[in-house]
Amino acid sequence: MAKSVKLADIAKQCGVSSVTVSKALSGQKGVSEEMREKIVSLADELGYKQPSAKRVQEIPTKSYNIAVLIHEKYLDKYDSFYFRLYQTIASSAVAKGSFTTLEIVNDMVEKSLSLPLTVQENKADGVIIMGKFSTEYIDMLISTPNHVPYVYLDTCDARVDMDSVISDSFYGSYYLTNYLFEMGHKKIGFMGNIMGTSSITDRYLGYVKSLMEHGQDIKDICIIDDRSEETGIMYGSDKLKLPKVLPTAFVCNCDLAASVLIKRLEDEGYNVPDDFSVVGYDNYLFPGLCDVEITTYEVDMVEMVKKVLDIIIKRIEGKPYKSGINIVEGKMIVRNSVKKI
Repeated sequence: MAKSVKLADIAKQCGVSSVTVSKALSGQKGVSEEMREKIVSLADELGYKQPSAKRVQEIPTKSYNIAVLIHEKYLDKYDSFYFRLYQTIASSAVAKGSFTTLEIVNDMVEKSLSLPLTVQENKADGVIIMGKFSTEYIDMLISTPNHVPYVYLDTCDARVDMDSVISDSFYGSYYLTNYLFEMGHKKIGFMGNIMGTSSITDRYLGYVKSLMEHGQDIKDICIIDDRSEETGIMYGSDKLKLPKVLPTAFVCNCDLAASVLIKRLEDEGYNVPDDFSVVGYDNYLFPGLCDVEITTYEVDMVEMVKKVLDIIIKRIEGKPYKSGINIVEGKMIVRNSVKKI
């Protein structure tokens, strides 16, 4: 009986069009509540099943367990960008019927070249690697015959054949540096360990491109290291080493670095933006960490996560996809940390 019932049958008995019946059953506007109740009641009485509901019942769903690897150095109590990124992955994966496990890798595990527990115990159908790991650790992962697909997120490595999803660090930093020039600055420094991560390298190169296009001598670049070369952990404001001669503006590799620089400048008796202008990157900072609203380049986390999940799930299922480096554009957010001179 249910299979023979059509929209036209319900429409005829209710004295309305098939379009009205369709709108009523799908919850769309344009139908009075009285008529909607009448149509829904009659549809239930006749045993009508919507085609979309049938398709959902007929198509089997498959869920996957996706491990997300991150080094502990990226989870400093104030450096919560990666944790926010993981939260976005977790919620988006659930919407796709899959589940995630966050596995934190410490120095000992990395140096001993130990496989992640989720991989050792066959609990991961695929692995997303967030942030930079040592070349030895990555080589160990991809050379171990476990048939688990790996995808980079927010980093990439040209040495290995691994797909990656990254933000547009090069042009993001380029646009920020151009903005400082537009605001009248000529001497612009950079804050970040240039080879600390692939993202910082790209942001430095975007900064340099802007300097060159504005006729600046790149031999005179002012660079402030923002983290320990050995551990990769970011310095506090009290450990930050400032040069004797400072530029009028700084491009920082992330908002956290920008906040540390601002705090150090304030400790030295300066004011941002009155004395120095500062820009960051990410558009994410631990609440209350900085008293200055930072001009920055916003990372499109949602789009990055959408792409990385699409890649990892298609690789798990053996379906075709666009391989290689996937670059996701962001946008500039202008706030109060830059002054026109």
